Amino acid sequence: MSHRILVVEDHPLLRHGLRALLGSHPDYLVVDEAADGRDAVAKAFHLQPDLIVMDLSLPGTSGIDATLQIRRRLPQQRVLALSDDDSEIHIGEAMRAGCIGCVKKDCAPEEMMLAAKSVLAGRRFIGQDLASLLLDGVLNPEKARDTSPWDRLSSRERTIFKLIAEGGTNRSAAAYLNLSAKTVEKHRANLMRKLRLNSAVELALLAVDLGLVQRPVMSRPLVTNGSSTSLAN
Repeated sequence: MSHRILVVEDHPLLRHGLRALLGSHPDYLVVDEAADGRDAVAKAFHLQPDLIVMDLSLPGTSGIDATLQIRRRLPQQRVLALSDDDSEIHIGEAMRAGCIGCVKKDCAPEEMMLAAKSVLAGRRFIGQDLASLLLDGVLNPEKARDTSPWDRLSSRERTIFKLIAEGGTNRSAAAYLNLSAKTVEKHRANLMRKLRLNSAVELALLAVDLGLVQRPVMSRPLVTNGSSTSLAN
């Protein structure tokens, strides 16, 4: 009997590639695919597949949040995470959310197939590159502690951080960087998670603290004889 698989990935080319790769196995049947977390949750509840291959960095509802929602209702659901984040914190979040395995998106096809086989069998699987990352964190805890969340941002995430902090929108940042608004939204969600920020206001305040943007000049009204003027702080 074929193992039924749901593929969740927002990048069309990678999503179709995963579907073709997994579908090439005689015992695997890719029953559907999803491009965002909300759709993944809905299809997981409806289809209840044997395996969900889940991109962690989805726009909107992240893969980690989607996994939490799915596992809350379907505690036996097996999820294999796809990560493009070189952070042991991200891997830990995925495993705590309920993912049984985790591999990098650019892993070899053989590793992907081995990961799927292991997770379907109920065994935990960490890709070779990610395992090395985790081991380095265990062997060098001082290094892990000394690394700030800002240092974990990619160069693209840092650029988007600054653009947003300066008042830009996802759409304007996308136009400036020649990216899609959806891609910028995904990078923004990643950097907000890495920096543990919950709002655009927190992002702006952090940018000021880091010296990336100037603190805005605030003004308060000065009332004199019934009339008001502006007085800078």
